[in-house]
Amino acid sequence: MASDVESVRHAWHVLTTAFNSPIKHVLETQDNPEIATELHQATELLHQRGMGHLTQEWFMQELRRELQRDIVPQFWRHFQPTITTQSKDINIAAFTHAVNQLHSGLALKMKSAETLESLSEHCSQQNIKTKPGSCITERVKTLIKAILFSRVPKSFHEHVKEFYSQAFKAYHHSKHTKPDDSQVVDGMDITVEEDDDDDDGEEVDGDDVKCPGCSREKEGCQCKEILRTFHQTNAKLFDLDLLERICGEPVTTIIHDRIKHHVDQTCKGEFETSFLEPHEKWLEHKVVGWLNLVFCGPDSSRGTANSRSTSKTCIAQWKDRLQYFFYQTYARLRIQELFNIIVEFPDSLSALEDLKSCLEKTELRTFLMQSLRSDLEKRLLHPGVNTDDILTQYVSSIRALKVLDPSGIILELVCEPVRKYLRTRDDTVRCIVSSLTDDSNRELAEELVKAEPLHMDESYSSEHEEEKPEEWLPDPIDADPRRTAKSRRSSDIISTLVNIYGSRELFVNEYRGLLADRILSGFSYDTARELRYLELLKLRFGETQLHHCEVMLKDVADSRRCNSHIQSLKEEGKDEADNAESKKEEEKEDVADFNSMILSAQFWPSLKEEKLEVPESIKKAMEKYTKSYELLKGMRTLNWKTNLGLVNLEIELKDRKLNLSVSPIHATIIMHFQDKAKWTIEELSGIMQVPSTALRRKIAFWQSQGILKEESTDTFVLVEEQRGPSGSHDVVMMDSDDEAESAMASAKDQREEELQVFWSYIVGMLTNLGSLPLERIHSMLKMFAMQGPSGSELTEHELRQFLDRKVREQLLVYAAGVYRVPKGGS
Repeated sequence: MASDVESVRHAWHVLTTAFNSPIKHVLETQDNPEIATELHQATELLHQRGMGHLTQEWFMQELRRELQRDIVPQFWRHFQPTITTQSKDINIAAFTHAVNQLHSGLALKMKSAETLESLSEHCSQQNIKTKPGSCITERVKTLIKAILFSRVPKSFHEHVKEFYSQAFKAYHHSKHTKPDDSQVVDGMDITVEEDDDDDDGEEVDGDDVKCPGCSREKEGCQCKEILRTFHQTNAKLFDLDLLERICGEPVTTIIHDRIKHHVDQTCKGEFETSFLEPHEKWLEHKVVGWLNLVFCGPDSSRGTANSRSTSKTCIAQWKDRLQYFFYQTYARLRIQELFNIIVEFPDSLSALEDLKSCLEKTELRTFLMQSLRSDLEKRLLHPGVNTDDILTQYVSSIRALKVLDPSGIILELVCEPVRKYLRTRDDTVRCIVSSLTDDSNRELAEELVKAEPLHMDESYSSEHEEEKPEEWLPDPIDADPRRTAKSRRSSDIISTLVNIYGSRELFVNEYRGLLADRILSGFSYDTARELRYLELLKLRFGETQLHHCEVMLKDVADSRRCNSHIQSLKEEGKDEADNAESKKEEEKEDVADFNSMILSAQFWPSLKEEKLEVPESIKKAMEKYTKSYELLKGMRTLNWKTNLGLVNLEIELKDRKLNLSVSPIHATIIMHFQDKAKWTIEELSGIMQVPSTALRRKIAFWQSQGILKEESTDTFVLVEEQRGPSGSHDVVMMDSDDEAESAMASAKDQREEELQVFWSYIVGMLTNLGSLPLERIHSMLKMFAMQGPSGSELTEHELRQFLDRKVREQLLVYAAGVYRVPKGGS
């Protein structure tokens, strides 16, 4: 018994002495068979007595004590706050020195653990019973990590980040070395590879004296040294199983910053080129290539076969995460620029296709809709932007977002504020119709030429019409359930614009007014262009809706024929004159080239009503033209609108001659100065039947031409001679005001006229039926007064306001929820 205790004591002493002095004993076991045999015998004896696990526990306790007392404090001492105030190079040097010191202190401990584990495995192979336990090497690694990272100074991560940032930059900016410049470090072949492009976006001048990799003079370039230190440090951290734990977070930060910088430098503001494929290659060769250097070494041969397999799996996971981050970064950049991308469409089609691909791989769809909606509201939907500009951007948005999302969900949700805002603008319909029939607006003109029927927004329509079951796809979760997928996909641009108001009649009436304004403002009988647009609009809105417009263009053609016929009769009358004196008198009273535009009143919109008394010579020409027309058309006569038209004047003064095309009121003003050289505003107002304020505005035109001059307040004289050089024979085309005046009545006047039509119906209903509630009046008006192409629309809210106004005017009585005509009223 005593001998057994002594033998156990001796065996324990052999093991503890060997592992307490690892430099002297543990390493000698490989070369000295006697020491190796003694250690094996001692280990076998302890395991036979059931004390093998005590050896491992003693080793772990001794290692914990040494780590806590010496190794770990010595490592963290290099990263004290006082050191962080030093330069970047000093911080990097401190990190590499700390890693070297840590490796030298723990390498022998790891070797001792491996020796102890091999002794235990030897005992197991000899069929000696051993107490089961975890691998001592793994336990040592876990203990080192637990104690080392139990307290980490704040400055440590900054040191690590600076180290890997410097290595990353040197890797990407180093010059290609010759084959004999390759160097071997700890058995690894280190070759600095050439980088063909400058990924930092910095312009590297060939004559620059500084190396972009290490920021030192090229003659003293330290890139090779930096990469040598980089690989040595990584190899030591890998040996201690600390590489991923120490460099994981800083490397992630560096690569993320690098990807963001590269995407910003190469893609920002560039919409005409696709960047996804070249950037995926850049990510694969540059970023993932550098990660492979970090975790696998220069030749991917670091560690055992098992560890290399683990590293490759780790790299594959990193690659997946970095690709997702790249798609996310690129998509966020394009989302921030999406407003400008839409402005540049279709030149920016490549950027949209890239963004579409990124959205399929990320979860940024909601962010895109919120961001673009916010940009539209901030940059577009405010009073400082013209309606034409809003419509142009809206049309571009429709086209661009259909590329980005063919289902139409993004377009529907993002552009809802635009549609609501456009409904609040008075000139929206007019701008849309003007753009449709304007050759300069190529986008809408091309849409109109497609001649597709109009698709009104009827969400209740059948979803299964002409729908193939095998092609059905569910709507995204953010789709509006009130609208069908078919209506979103089938709506073209013009249908989308019309659906802002949801009324064909509104657009047809606006086109009718616009057509009338163009005809009466252009004073041309050439209607080929307008006929072309009318035929295209018929395919969209239907022939019935545009019947009035057909009649209007027919009136223009008829007017042309009528003018030609009357002019031919006039020429025949001149030839048949009896004597030269009567012929001379007729020519004196006649007005050369007197033409008219004869309109069918019931088919044209309301015209502007302004009273104007024209000169006597013009009156006689009108009367003569009327008589000729009555002879030509039988029972029909003419009602002249003297305020509308165009007068071509040739003005001869003492020192100059002017040819001008002006409105009738301007022509009437200057013609009165033929009779008298001085007129007051009051005299002209009385003879022309025009208000003084309007007359003063019109006279300002002749003042600007230098023909009239205000001699005293409200007194104007003709300027026969100008000081200075004689005026040339200029031909000037001027409008009646600084802004072009419309021949149509104002929208307010037209609406009032439409309400008066409704009023006649309402009076008739209440006279015959007694009293009626608002809803019944509105339904009957819809039935009788709002039908047909010329029927106007009146909402229930507008009807209530109109009837309340009539109540205030005491033309109606409202009591108990019904309206009635007062006794004695009509």
